[in-house]
Amino acid sequence: MRCAISSRAGQTLARGRLFIQKEEDGELRLMFQSDRGTVVEGGLVADDGDMTVASQELMLQFFTLWRMTDLTLTATSKGARDEHYLSRPITY
Repeated sequence: MRCAISSRAGQTLARGRLFIQKEEDGELRLMFQSDRGTVVEGGLVADDGDMTVASQELMLQFFTLWRMTDLTLTATSKGARDEHYLSRPITY
């Protein structure tokens, strides 16, 4: 899934993709890879598929990387006909 990370002021810090990586022990982890190749590791996806903790850990790693709070992650489904409808900002 394509996404962009933006600052509180609206500056785009990175564009890239969100994906789920399967760990060696079978656990699923939320990940971000920027178009420039930077990989940011989020948290583990819960057994029931809930990604709340995984996304909170990812945002914490974004804070560590950029030293900014109030970041917005906007995800867009690739190939969407109505990008505005499928684009959902998530702010922590």
